[in-house]
Amino acid sequence: MVELKFDRYYRYDDLTRILESLAAEHPTLMDLSEIGTSYEGRPIWLVTITDQSTGDAKDKPAFWCDGNIHASEVSASTAVLHLIHRLLTSDDPEVVRARETRTFYLVPRLNPDGAEWALESPPRVVRSSTRPYPFDEEDPYGLERKDLDGDGRILSMRVKDPNGPWKICEQNARLLVRRGPTDSGGTYYRLLPEGVFHNFDGLTMRGRKIKEGLDFNRNFPSAWRPESEQHGAGPFPTSEPEIRAAVNAIVSRPNICGAITFHTFSGVHLRPPSRMADDELPPEDIWVFKTFGDVGHKMTGYPAISNYHEFRYHPKEVITGVFDDWCYDHLGIYAWTTEIWSPQRQAGITDYKYIDWFRDHPVEDDLKLLEWSDTALDGKGYIDWQPFNHPQLGEIEIGGWDAHYAFRNPPPKFLEAEVAPLGEWAIWQALASPKLELHTAETESVGSATRLRIAVHNTGYLPTEVSKHAAKKKLVRGVVAEISRVGDNASPAGQSTPEWLKLGSLKSEHGQLAGYSHVTAGGFGWQLDGTSHMAVFEWLVSEPGEYQVEVHHPRAGRVRHTFRV
Repeated sequence: MVELKFDRYYRYDDLTRILESLAAEHPTLMDLSEIGTSYEGRPIWLVTITDQSTGDAKDKPAFWCDGNIHASEVSASTAVLHLIHRLLTSDDPEVVRARETRTFYLVPRLNPDGAEWALESPPRVVRSSTRPYPFDEEDPYGLERKDLDGDGRILSMRVKDPNGPWKICEQNARLLVRRGPTDSGGTYYRLLPEGVFHNFDGLTMRGRKIKEGLDFNRNFPSAWRPESEQHGAGPFPTSEPEIRAAVNAIVSRPNICGAITFHTFSGVHLRPPSRMADDELPPEDIWVFKTFGDVGHKMTGYPAISNYHEFRYHPKEVITGVFDDWCYDHLGIYAWTTEIWSPQRQAGITDYKYIDWFRDHPVEDDLKLLEWSDTALDGKGYIDWQPFNHPQLGEIEIGGWDAHYAFRNPPPKFLEAEVAPLGEWAIWQALASPKLELHTAETESVGSATRLRIAVHNTGYLPTEVSKHAAKKKLVRGVVAEISRVGDNASPAGQSTPEWLKLGSLKSEHGQLAGYSHVTAGGFGWQLDGTSHMAVFEWLVSEPGEYQVEVHHPRAGRVRHTFRV
Protein backbone atom coordinates (compact mmCIF):
# COMPACT_ATOMS: atom_id res chain seq x y z
CA MET A 1 0.00 0.00 0.00
CA VAL A 2 1.34 3.42 -0.98
CA GLU A 3 0.81 6.18 1.56
CA LEU A 4 -1.16 9.05 0.07
CA LYS A 5 -0.70 12.55 1.47
CA PHE A 6 -2.00 15.88 0.30
CA ASP A 7 0.72 18.17 1.63
CA ARG A 8 3.14 17.51 -1.23
CA TYR A 9 3.40 17.37 -5.00
CA TYR A 10 4.10 13.98 -6.53
CA ARG A 11 6.44 13.23 -9.43
CA TYR A 12 5.11 11.04 -12.22
CA ASP A 13 6.51 7.71 -11.00
CA ASP A 14 5.13 8.24 -7.50
CA LEU A 15 1.76 9.29 -8.91
CA THR A 16 1.66 6.13 -11.02
CA ARG A 17 2.44 3.94 -8.00
CA ILE A 18 -0.32 5.65 -6.01
CA LEU A 19 -2.91 5.06 -8.74
CA GLU A 20 -1.87 1.42 -9.18
CA SER A 21 -2.08 0.87 -5.42
CA LEU A 22 -5.54 2.46 -5.19
CA ALA A 23 -6.79 0.32 -8.07
CA ALA A 24 -5.49 -2.82 -6.33
CA GLU A 25 -7.10 -1.82 -3.02
CA HIS A 26 -10.51 -1.00 -4.56
CA PRO A 27 -11.03 -3.45 -7.46
CA THR A 28 -14.85 -3.20 -7.36
CA LEU A 29 -14.82 0.61 -7.48
CA MET A 30 -11.82 1.70 -9.52
CA ASP A 31 -10.36 0.83 -12.88
CA LEU A 32 -7.03 2.23 -14.10
CA SER A 33 -6.44 2.49 -17.82
CA GLU A 34 -4.31 4.37 -20.32
CA ILE A 35 -5.93 6.80 -22.77
CA GLY A 36 -2.76 7.67 -24.65
CA THR A 37 0.87 8.59 -24.24
CA SER A 38 2.56 11.94 -23.91
CA TYR A 39 5.10 13.46 -26.28
CA GLU A 40 7.91 11.85 -24.25
CA GLY A 41 6.10 8.51 -24.11
CA ARG A 42 4.57 8.54 -20.61
CA PRO A 43 1.16 6.83 -20.24
CA ILE A 44 -1.69 9.24 -19.52
CA TRP A 45 -3.75 7.58 -16.79
CA LEU A 46 -7.53 7.52 -16.66
CA VAL A 47 -9.23 6.52 -13.43
CA THR A 48 -12.78 5.20 -13.78
CA ILE A 49 -14.76 5.06 -10.55
CA THR A 50 -18.19 3.55 -10.05
CA ASP A 51 -19.75 0.89 -7.85
CA GLN A 52 -19.58 -2.04 -10.25
CA SER A 53 -22.20 -3.97 -8.28
CA THR A 54 -24.85 -1.48 -9.43
CA GLY A 55 -23.96 -1.56 -13.10
CA ASP A 56 -21.25 -0.99 -15.66
CA ALA A 57 -19.51 2.36 -15.88
CA LYS A 58 -20.76 2.95 -19.43
CA ASP A 59 -24.40 2.44 -18.38
CA LYS A 60 -24.51 5.31 -15.91
CA PRO A 61 -24.40 9.09 -16.32
CA ALA A 62 -20.80 10.25 -15.96
CA PHE A 63 -18.70 13.23 -14.97
CA TRP A 64 -15.19 14.09 -16.23
CA CYS A 65 -12.37 15.84 -14.37
CA ASP A 66 -8.81 16.40 -15.49
CA GLY A 67 -5.85 18.32 -14.14
CA ASN A 68 -2.40 19.65 -14.92
CA ILE A 69 -2.97 20.42 -18.61
CA HIS A 70 -0.55 23.31 -18.06
CA ALA A 71 2.89 22.17 -17.01
CA SER A 72 3.50 24.07 -13.79
CA GLU A 73 -0.08 23.92 -12.48
CA VAL A 74 0.61 20.82 -10.41
CA SER A 75 -1.99 21.45 -7.69
CA ALA A 76 -4.55 20.57 -10.37
CA SER A 77 -3.25 16.99 -10.17
CA THR A 78 -3.76 17.06 -6.42
CA ALA A 79 -7.35 18.25 -6.83
CA VAL A 80 -8.17 15.23 -8.99
CA LEU A 81 -6.21 12.88 -6.73
CA HIS A 82 -8.13 14.15 -3.70
CA LEU A 83 -11.43 13.57 -5.50
CA ILE A 84 -10.35 10.02 -6.36
CA HIS A 85 -9.52 9.35 -2.71
CA ARG A 86 -12.83 10.81 -1.54
CA LEU A 87 -14.87 8.75 -3.98
CA LEU A 88 -13.08 5.55 -2.98
CA THR A 89 -13.04 5.94 0.80
CA SER A 90 -15.82 8.25 1.99
CA ASP A 91 -18.96 6.85 3.61
CA ASP A 92 -20.81 10.15 3.24
CA PRO A 93 -24.31 9.25 1.95
CA GLU A 94 -24.00 11.58 -1.04
CA VAL A 95 -20.66 10.09 -2.02
CA VAL A 96 -22.08 6.59 -1.69
CA ARG A 97 -25.05 7.61 -3.86
CA ALA A 98 -22.67 9.08 -6.41
CA ARG A 99 -20.64 5.86 -6.57
CA GLU A 100 -23.77 3.75 -6.95
CA THR A 101 -25.58 5.83 -9.55
CA ARG A 102 -22.87 7.71 -11.49
CA THR A 103 -19.52 7.15 -13.12
CA PHE A 104 -16.47 9.37 -12.76
CA TYR A 105 -13.74 9.58 -15.40
CA LEU A 106 -10.71 11.25 -13.83
CA VAL A 107 -7.33 12.17 -15.34
CA PRO A 108 -4.99 13.44 -12.61
CA ARG A 109 -2.19 14.54 -14.93
CA LEU A 110 -2.95 15.20 -18.58
CA ASN A 111 0.48 16.70 -19.18
CA PRO A 112 3.02 14.42 -17.45
CA ASP A 113 6.06 15.70 -19.36
CA GLY A 114 5.62 19.38 -18.53
CA ALA A 115 4.80 18.58 -14.91
CA GLU A 116 8.08 16.69 -14.53
CA TRP A 117 9.95 19.81 -15.60
CA ALA A 118 7.95 21.97 -13.21
CA LEU A 119 8.70 19.66 -10.27
CA GLU A 120 12.46 19.79 -10.76
CA SER A 121 14.58 21.96 -8.49
CA PRO A 122 14.96 24.60 -9.69
CA PRO A 123 11.85 24.25 -11.84
CA ARG A 124 11.87 24.40 -15.61
CA VAL A 125 8.68 26.27 -16.41
CA VAL A 126 6.99 26.03 -19.79
CA ARG A 127 3.35 26.62 -20.63
CA SER A 128 2.49 23.07 -21.66
CA SER A 129 4.44 20.49 -23.62
CA THR A 130 8.16 19.82 -23.72
CA ARG A 131 7.82 19.47 -27.51
CA PRO A 132 9.54 22.27 -29.44
CA TYR A 133 7.02 24.43 -31.29
CA PRO A 134 6.74 26.13 -33.70
CA PHE A 135 10.47 25.72 -34.41
CA ASP A 136 12.99 23.24 -33.10
CA GLU A 137 15.76 25.73 -32.50
CA GLU A 138 17.20 27.73 -29.63
CA ASP A 139 16.91 31.51 -29.57
CA PRO A 140 20.53 32.75 -29.83
CA TYR A 141 19.71 35.98 -27.95
CA GLY A 142 17.95 37.11 -24.83
CA LEU A 143 17.67 36.34 -21.13
CA GLU A 144 17.46 32.70 -20.05
CA ARG A 145 15.99 32.12 -16.60
CA LYS A 146 18.51 30.47 -14.30
CA ASP A 147 19.18 29.96 -10.62
CA LEU A 148 22.35 32.04 -10.39
CA ASP A 149 22.95 31.96 -6.65
CA GLY A 150 22.24 28.24 -6.20
CA ASP A 151 19.36 28.57 -3.73
CA GLY A 152 17.00 26.36 -5.78
CA ARG A 153 14.77 29.29 -6.73
CA ILE A 154 14.47 31.57 -9.72
CA LEU A 155 13.57 35.01 -8.40
CA SER A 156 14.05 38.50 -9.85
CA MET A 157 17.07 40.68 -10.44
CA ARG A 158 16.89 44.41 -9.82
CA VAL A 159 19.39 46.53 -11.67
CA LYS A 160 19.94 50.23 -10.99
CA ASP A 161 19.06 52.26 -14.05
CA PRO A 162 18.29 56.02 -14.13
CA ASN A 163 15.61 55.25 -16.71
CA GLY A 164 14.19 52.24 -14.85
CA PRO A 165 10.41 52.02 -14.29
CA TRP A 166 10.59 50.95 -10.61
CA LYS A 167 11.46 52.68 -7.35
CA ILE A 168 11.64 51.86 -3.63
CA CYS A 169 8.25 51.81 -1.89
CA GLU A 170 7.90 54.61 0.66
CA GLN A 171 5.74 52.52 3.00
CA ASN A 172 8.10 49.52 3.01
CA ALA A 173 11.60 49.69 1.55
CA ARG A 174 11.63 45.95 0.83
CA LEU A 175 9.11 46.47 -1.95
CA LEU A 176 9.35 48.10 -5.35
CA VAL A 177 6.51 50.15 -6.82
CA ARG A 178 6.03 51.62 -10.25
CA ARG A 179 7.69 54.93 -10.96
CA GLY A 180 5.30 57.84 -11.36
CA PRO A 181 4.81 59.48 -14.77
CA THR A 182 6.79 62.60 -13.76
CA ASP A 183 9.24 61.14 -11.22
CA SER A 184 12.86 62.18 -11.72
CA GLY A 185 16.09 62.55 -9.81
CA GLY A 186 15.68 59.44 -7.66
CA THR A 187 17.06 55.92 -7.61
CA TYR A 188 15.30 53.73 -10.12
CA TYR A 189 15.51 50.08 -11.09
CA ARG A 190 14.96 47.76 -13.99
CA LEU A 191 13.46 44.36 -13.06
CA LEU A 192 14.51 41.16 -14.82
CA PRO A 193 14.01 37.46 -14.13
CA GLU A 194 17.01 35.83 -12.49
CA GLY A 195 19.21 34.53 -15.28
CA VAL A 196 21.87 35.24 -17.90
CA PHE A 197 21.87 36.73 -21.40
CA HIS A 198 22.88 34.88 -24.52
CA ASN A 199 25.18 36.80 -26.87
CA PHE A 200 24.77 39.92 -24.78
CA ASP A 201 25.95 43.13 -26.44
CA GLY A 202 26.07 45.02 -23.16
CA LEU A 203 23.00 47.10 -24.03
CA THR A 204 20.06 45.16 -25.45
CA MET A 205 17.89 43.37 -22.91
CA ARG A 206 15.01 41.14 -23.92
CA GLY A 207 13.67 37.77 -22.94
CA ARG A 208 14.86 34.65 -24.67
CA LYS A 209 12.06 33.01 -26.61
CA ILE A 210 11.11 29.71 -25.00
CA LYS A 211 11.49 26.94 -27.55
CA GLU A 212 8.59 24.94 -26.10
CA GLY A 213 5.82 27.31 -27.15
CA LEU A 214 2.69 25.13 -27.11
CA ASP A 215 -0.42 25.93 -25.09
CA PHE A 216 -2.50 22.78 -24.81
CA ASN A 217 -5.57 24.77 -23.85
CA ARG A 218 -5.66 26.34 -27.31
CA ASN A 219 -5.48 22.99 -29.14
CA PHE A 220 -9.10 21.83 -28.73
CA PRO A 221 -11.31 21.80 -31.84
CA SER A 222 -13.81 24.51 -30.90
CA ALA A 223 -13.05 27.66 -32.96
CA TRP A 224 -9.39 26.66 -33.16
CA ARG A 225 -7.09 29.29 -34.76
CA PRO A 226 -3.56 28.85 -36.16
CA GLU A 227 -0.31 30.15 -34.70
CA SER A 228 -0.51 33.34 -36.77
CA GLU A 229 -3.72 34.24 -34.93
CA GLN A 230 -3.22 32.61 -31.54
CA HIS A 231 0.13 31.71 -30.01
CA GLY A 232 0.65 28.12 -28.95
CA ALA A 233 -2.42 26.61 -30.61
CA GLY A 234 -0.45 23.95 -32.48
CA PRO A 235 -0.42 23.10 -36.19
CA PHE A 236 -4.02 21.78 -36.19
CA PRO A 237 -6.76 20.93 -33.68
CA THR A 238 -5.79 18.01 -31.41
CA SER A 239 -2.33 17.93 -33.01
CA GLU A 240 -0.80 17.19 -29.61
CA PRO A 241 -1.02 13.59 -28.35
CA GLU A 242 -2.16 14.66 -24.89
CA ILE A 243 -5.11 16.67 -26.21
CA ARG A 244 -5.96 14.06 -28.82
CA ALA A 245 -6.06 11.48 -26.03
CA ALA A 246 -8.41 13.61 -23.93
CA VAL A 247 -10.74 14.44 -26.83
CA ASN A 248 -10.89 10.82 -27.95
CA ALA A 249 -11.50 9.59 -24.41
CA ILE A 250 -14.39 12.01 -23.88
CA VAL A 251 -16.04 11.49 -27.27
CA SER A 252 -15.82 7.70 -26.91
CA ARG A 253 -17.65 7.96 -23.56
CA PRO A 254 -20.97 9.53 -24.56
CA ASN A 255 -22.36 9.13 -21.05
CA ILE A 256 -20.31 12.15 -19.90
CA CYS A 257 -22.75 14.87 -18.83
CA GLY A 258 -20.42 17.49 -17.36
CA ALA A 259 -16.78 18.33 -16.79
CA ILE A 260 -14.25 20.34 -14.81
CA THR A 261 -10.69 20.97 -15.89
CA PHE A 262 -8.47 22.11 -13.01
CA HIS A 263 -5.90 24.88 -13.54
CA THR A 264 -4.16 27.55 -11.45
CA PHE A 265 -4.41 30.30 -10.30
CA SER A 266 -7.01 32.98 -9.37
CA GLY A 267 -9.50 31.17 -7.16
CA VAL A 268 -12.40 31.24 -9.63
CA HIS A 269 -14.65 28.92 -11.58
CA LEU A 270 -14.64 29.97 -15.25
CA ARG A 271 -17.45 29.12 -17.62
CA PRO A 272 -18.03 29.42 -21.36
CA PRO A 273 -18.24 31.17 -23.65
CA SER A 274 -14.75 32.57 -24.20
CA ARG A 275 -15.23 34.32 -27.51
CA MET A 276 -18.74 35.79 -27.36
CA ALA A 277 -21.13 37.49 -25.00
CA ASP A 278 -23.62 35.62 -22.85
CA ASP A 279 -26.56 36.77 -24.94
CA GLU A 280 -25.30 34.52 -27.77
CA LEU A 281 -26.15 31.46 -25.64
CA PRO A 282 -29.62 30.10 -24.86
CA PRO A 283 -30.81 31.85 -21.68
CA GLU A 284 -31.72 28.46 -20.21
CA ASP A 285 -28.07 27.43 -20.31
CA ILE A 286 -26.88 30.66 -18.70
CA TRP A 287 -29.42 30.05 -15.93
CA VAL A 288 -28.04 26.56 -15.30
CA PHE A 289 -24.47 27.85 -15.35
CA LYS A 290 -25.52 30.44 -12.76
CA THR A 291 -27.23 27.83 -10.56
CA PHE A 292 -24.20 25.55 -10.63
CA GLY A 293 -21.84 28.49 -10.17
CA ASP A 294 -23.71 29.78 -7.13
CA VAL A 295 -23.43 26.36 -5.52
CA GLY A 296 -19.74 26.23 -6.43
CA HIS A 297 -19.17 29.63 -4.82
CA LYS A 298 -20.91 28.53 -1.65
CA MET A 299 -19.03 25.21 -1.47
CA THR A 300 -15.54 26.40 -2.40
CA GLY A 301 -15.40 30.15 -1.82
CA TYR A 302 -14.53 30.62 -5.50
CA PRO A 303 -16.83 32.94 -7.45
CA ALA A 304 -18.16 31.66 -10.77
CA ILE A 305 -17.52 34.09 -13.61
CA SER A 306 -17.69 34.35 -17.38
CA ASN A 307 -14.56 33.83 -19.47
CA TYR A 308 -15.64 36.48 -21.94
CA HIS A 309 -17.01 39.11 -19.60
CA GLU A 310 -14.68 38.86 -16.59
CA PHE A 311 -11.50 36.92 -17.39
CA ARG A 312 -9.97 38.28 -20.55
CA TYR A 313 -6.22 38.73 -20.89
CA HIS A 314 -6.83 41.81 -23.05
CA PRO A 315 -10.14 43.64 -23.50
CA LYS A 316 -9.79 43.47 -27.30
CA GLU A 317 -8.75 39.82 -27.51
CA VAL A 318 -10.44 36.48 -26.94
CA ILE A 319 -9.09 32.95 -26.60
CA THR A 320 -10.33 29.96 -28.59
CA GLY A 321 -9.66 26.26 -28.82
CA VAL A 322 -10.15 25.81 -25.08
CA PHE A 323 -11.50 22.82 -23.19
CA ASP A 324 -14.67 24.23 -21.67
CA ASP A 325 -15.78 25.89 -24.93
CA TRP A 326 -15.23 22.62 -26.80
CA CYS A 327 -17.26 20.61 -24.29
CA TYR A 328 -20.14 23.05 -24.50
CA ASP A 329 -19.98 23.87 -28.23
CA HIS A 330 -19.45 20.38 -29.64
CA LEU A 331 -20.94 18.13 -26.96
CA GLY A 332 -23.52 20.36 -25.31
CA ILE A 333 -22.40 19.65 -21.75
CA TYR A 334 -21.73 22.14 -18.98
CA ALA A 335 -17.98 22.45 -18.47
CA TRP A 336 -15.89 24.57 -16.16
CA THR A 337 -12.29 25.66 -15.80
CA THR A 338 -11.46 25.96 -12.12
CA GLU A 339 -8.45 28.14 -11.35
CA ILE A 340 -7.09 26.92 -8.00
CA TRP A 341 -5.60 29.24 -5.39
CA SER A 342 -5.73 32.98 -4.77
CA PRO A 343 -2.79 34.53 -2.87
CA GLN A 344 -4.67 37.83 -2.96
CA ARG A 345 -7.65 36.36 -1.15
CA GLN A 346 -5.33 34.65 1.32
CA ALA A 347 -3.82 38.04 2.09
CA GLY A 348 -7.23 39.60 2.73
CA ILE A 349 -7.66 41.30 -0.65
CA THR A 350 -11.29 40.58 -1.38
CA ASP A 351 -12.43 42.94 -4.12
CA TYR A 352 -9.76 42.38 -6.74
CA LYS A 353 -10.57 41.59 -10.37
CA TYR A 354 -8.47 38.57 -11.33
CA ILE A 355 -6.64 39.43 -14.58
CA ASP A 356 -7.19 43.18 -14.23
CA TRP A 357 -5.44 43.17 -10.85
CA PHE A 358 -2.12 42.36 -12.51
CA ARG A 359 -2.44 45.42 -14.75
CA ASP A 360 -2.95 47.78 -11.86
CA HIS A 361 -3.69 47.67 -8.14
CA PRO A 362 -3.07 49.86 -5.08
CA VAL A 363 0.18 49.60 -3.18
CA GLU A 364 -1.86 48.64 -0.14
CA ASP A 365 -2.42 45.27 -1.81
CA ASP A 366 1.33 44.71 -2.12
CA LEU A 367 1.75 45.53 1.55
CA LYS A 368 -0.94 43.02 2.49
CA LEU A 369 0.69 40.34 0.37
CA LEU A 370 4.09 41.04 1.93
CA GLU A 371 2.65 40.73 5.43
CA TRP A 372 0.95 37.47 4.41
CA SER A 373 4.28 36.10 3.16
CA ASP A 374 6.03 37.09 6.36
CA THR A 375 3.42 35.49 8.63
CA ALA A 376 1.54 32.70 6.82
CA LEU A 377 4.47 31.63 4.62
CA ASP A 378 7.23 32.18 7.18
CA GLY A 379 8.87 34.66 4.83
CA LYS A 380 9.27 32.13 2.01
CA GLY A 381 7.04 33.94 -0.46
CA TYR A 382 8.91 37.23 -0.70
CA ILE A 383 12.70 37.10 -0.43
CA ASP A 384 14.63 40.18 0.69
CA TRP A 385 17.01 41.60 -1.90
CA GLN A 386 20.58 40.36 -1.66
CA PRO A 387 23.65 41.70 -3.53
CA PHE A 388 25.05 39.55 -6.30
CA ASN A 389 27.87 40.01 -8.78
CA HIS A 390 26.30 39.19 -12.12
CA PRO A 391 28.74 37.93 -14.80
CA GLN A 392 27.31 40.35 -17.39
CA LEU A 393 25.56 43.13 -15.46
CA GLY A 394 27.97 43.54 -12.55
CA GLU A 395 26.62 44.47 -9.13
CA ILE A 396 22.90 43.71 -8.92
CA GLU A 397 20.46 42.36 -6.30
CA ILE A 398 18.44 39.13 -6.34
CA GLY A 399 15.16 38.76 -4.48
CA GLY A 400 11.45 39.57 -4.66
CA TRP A 401 8.53 37.22 -5.02
CA ASP A 402 9.10 33.49 -5.36
CA ALA A 403 6.10 33.22 -7.65
CA HIS A 404 6.53 29.51 -8.26
CA TYR A 405 6.16 28.86 -4.53
CA ALA A 406 3.60 31.43 -3.45
CA PHE A 407 1.49 32.21 -6.52
CA ARG A 408 1.50 29.43 -9.08
CA ASN A 409 0.27 26.72 -6.68
CA PRO A 410 -0.69 26.59 -3.00
CA PRO A 411 2.32 26.06 -0.76
CA PRO A 412 2.15 22.46 0.50
CA LYS A 413 0.70 23.21 3.93
CA PHE A 414 -2.29 24.92 2.30
CA LEU A 415 -2.82 22.32 -0.39
CA GLU A 416 -5.38 19.89 1.05
CA ALA A 417 -7.66 22.57 2.48
CA GLU A 418 -7.63 24.34 -0.88
CA VAL A 419 -8.50 21.38 -3.10
CA ALA A 420 -10.87 19.36 -0.88
CA PRO A 421 -14.00 21.47 -1.50
CA LEU A 422 -13.44 21.34 -5.26
CA GLY A 423 -14.13 17.61 -5.32
CA GLU A 424 -17.32 18.08 -3.35
CA TRP A 425 -18.58 20.45 -6.05
CA ALA A 426 -17.70 17.93 -8.76
CA ILE A 427 -19.70 15.24 -6.96
CA TRP A 428 -22.63 17.64 -6.55
CA GLN A 429 -22.64 18.39 -10.28
CA ALA A 430 -22.48 14.69 -11.14
CA LEU A 431 -25.56 14.06 -9.01
CA ALA A 432 -27.43 16.76 -10.93
CA SER A 433 -26.99 14.87 -14.22
CA PRO A 434 -29.94 13.17 -15.96
CA LYS A 435 -30.71 9.67 -14.71
CA LEU A 436 -32.93 7.17 -16.52
CA GLU A 437 -34.86 4.92 -14.15
CA LEU A 438 -37.72 2.44 -14.34
CA HIS A 439 -41.09 3.92 -13.45
CA THR A 440 -43.51 1.04 -14.14
CA ALA A 441 -43.55 -2.25 -16.02
CA GLU A 442 -46.83 -4.11 -16.51
CA THR A 443 -48.52 -6.75 -18.61
CA GLU A 444 -52.13 -7.05 -19.80
CA SER A 445 -53.89 -9.90 -21.61
CA VAL A 446 -55.44 -8.87 -24.92
CA GLY A 447 -57.23 -11.89 -26.27
CA SER A 448 -54.61 -14.52 -27.07
CA ALA A 449 -51.83 -11.91 -26.95
CA THR A 450 -50.16 -9.93 -24.18
CA ARG A 451 -49.49 -6.23 -24.04
CA LEU A 452 -46.15 -5.27 -22.50
CA ARG A 453 -45.92 -1.73 -21.21
CA ILE A 454 -42.90 -0.02 -19.71
CA ALA A 455 -42.45 3.55 -18.52
CA VAL A 456 -39.12 5.12 -17.72
CA HIS A 457 -38.48 8.56 -16.32
CA ASN A 458 -35.61 10.97 -15.89
CA THR A 459 -35.05 11.46 -12.17
CA GLY A 460 -32.19 13.91 -12.63
CA TYR A 461 -32.17 17.68 -12.40
CA LEU A 462 -30.91 18.18 -15.96
CA PRO A 463 -32.77 17.01 -19.08
CA THR A 464 -31.43 13.97 -20.87
CA GLU A 465 -29.76 16.10 -23.56
CA VAL A 466 -28.21 18.14 -20.69
CA SER A 467 -28.33 21.63 -22.28
CA LYS A 468 -30.60 23.70 -24.50
CA HIS A 469 -27.63 24.11 -26.86
CA ALA A 470 -27.45 20.31 -27.25
CA ALA A 471 -31.17 20.21 -27.97
CA LYS A 472 -31.04 22.97 -30.59
CA LYS A 473 -28.07 21.44 -32.38
CA LYS A 474 -29.40 17.88 -32.02
CA LEU A 475 -26.13 16.75 -30.50
CA VAL A 476 -27.62 13.82 -28.59
CA ARG A 477 -29.87 10.94 -29.58
CA GLY A 478 -33.10 10.51 -27.64
CA VAL A 479 -34.33 7.61 -25.54
CA VAL A 480 -34.31 4.24 -27.32
CA ALA A 481 -36.18 1.07 -26.30
CA GLU A 482 -35.30 -2.37 -27.65
CA ILE A 483 -37.12 -5.65 -27.13
CA SER A 484 -35.93 -9.22 -27.69
CA ARG A 485 -37.26 -12.66 -26.84
CA VAL A 486 -34.91 -14.57 -24.61
CA GLY A 487 -33.55 -17.57 -26.47
CA ASP A 488 -34.14 -16.14 -29.95
CA ASN A 489 -31.19 -15.76 -32.24
CA ALA A 490 -30.48 -12.30 -33.54
CA SER A 491 -32.39 -11.59 -36.75
CA PRO A 492 -30.14 -11.59 -39.80
CA ALA A 493 -30.16 -8.56 -42.06
CA GLY A 494 -33.21 -8.44 -44.30
CA GLN A 495 -35.30 -10.83 -42.19
CA SER A 496 -38.84 -9.73 -41.41
CA THR A 497 -40.15 -8.86 -37.97
CA PRO A 498 -40.45 -12.01 -35.80
CA GLU A 499 -43.89 -13.61 -35.65
CA TRP A 500 -44.22 -13.15 -31.91
CA LEU A 501 -44.20 -9.35 -32.24
CA LYS A 502 -47.71 -8.32 -33.28
CA LEU A 503 -47.56 -4.61 -32.46
CA GLY A 504 -44.64 -2.29 -31.83
CA SER A 505 -41.06 -2.25 -33.05
CA LEU A 506 -37.95 -4.15 -32.12
CA LYS A 507 -36.33 -0.75 -31.67
CA SER A 508 -38.42 2.30 -30.75
CA GLU A 509 -37.14 5.83 -30.43
CA HIS A 510 -38.43 8.59 -28.20
CA GLY A 511 -37.27 12.17 -27.87
CA GLN A 512 -35.50 13.75 -24.94
CA LEU A 513 -36.83 13.71 -21.39
CA ALA A 514 -37.07 16.80 -19.21
CA GLY A 515 -35.48 17.08 -15.82
CA TYR A 516 -36.64 19.71 -13.38
CA SER A 517 -34.03 22.38 -14.08
CA HIS A 518 -36.64 24.36 -16.04
CA VAL A 519 -38.97 24.84 -13.07
CA THR A 520 -39.21 28.50 -12.06
CA ALA A 521 -39.72 29.98 -8.62
CA GLY A 522 -43.26 30.46 -7.43
CA GLY A 523 -45.94 27.82 -7.28
CA PHE A 524 -48.57 30.53 -7.48
CA GLY A 525 -51.32 28.46 -9.03
CA TRP A 526 -50.61 28.60 -12.75
CA GLN A 527 -47.81 26.05 -13.04
CA LEU A 528 -48.45 22.65 -14.56
CA ASP A 529 -45.69 20.15 -13.94
CA GLY A 530 -46.46 17.66 -16.66
CA THR A 531 -44.81 14.34 -17.44
CA SER A 532 -42.33 15.44 -20.08
CA HIS A 533 -39.74 13.63 -17.99
CA MET A 534 -41.34 10.25 -18.88
CA ALA A 535 -41.34 7.93 -21.89
CA VAL A 536 -43.80 5.05 -22.36
CA PHE A 537 -43.28 2.08 -24.71
CA GLU A 538 -45.71 -0.72 -25.59
CA TRP A 539 -45.57 -4.00 -27.49
CA LEU A 540 -48.09 -6.71 -28.25
CA VAL A 541 -46.61 -10.22 -28.19
CA SER A 542 -48.30 -13.49 -29.10
CA GLU A 543 -46.07 -16.20 -27.64
CA PRO A 544 -45.20 -17.13 -24.07
CA GLY A 545 -41.66 -16.70 -22.87
CA GLU A 546 -39.27 -14.13 -21.45
CA TYR A 547 -38.90 -10.78 -23.13
CA GLN A 548 -35.90 -8.61 -22.41
CA VAL A 549 -36.44 -4.86 -22.72
CA GLU A 550 -33.60 -2.35 -22.65
CA VAL A 551 -34.28 1.36 -22.56
CA HIS A 552 -31.23 3.51 -22.91
CA HIS A 553 -30.00 7.02 -23.50
CA PRO A 554 -26.40 7.98 -24.34
CA ARG A 555 -26.14 10.25 -21.31
CA ALA A 556 -28.88 9.24 -18.90
CA GLY A 557 -27.99 5.58 -18.59
CA ARG A 558 -29.68 2.24 -19.22
CA VAL A 559 -32.71 0.43 -17.77
CA ARG A 560 -33.21 -3.33 -18.17
CA HIS A 561 -36.37 -5.29 -17.43
CA THR A 562 -37.50 -8.84 -18.13
CA PHE A 563 -41.18 -9.57 -18.79
CA ARG A 564 -42.30 -13.15 -18.17
CA VAL A 565 -45.38 -14.02 -20.19
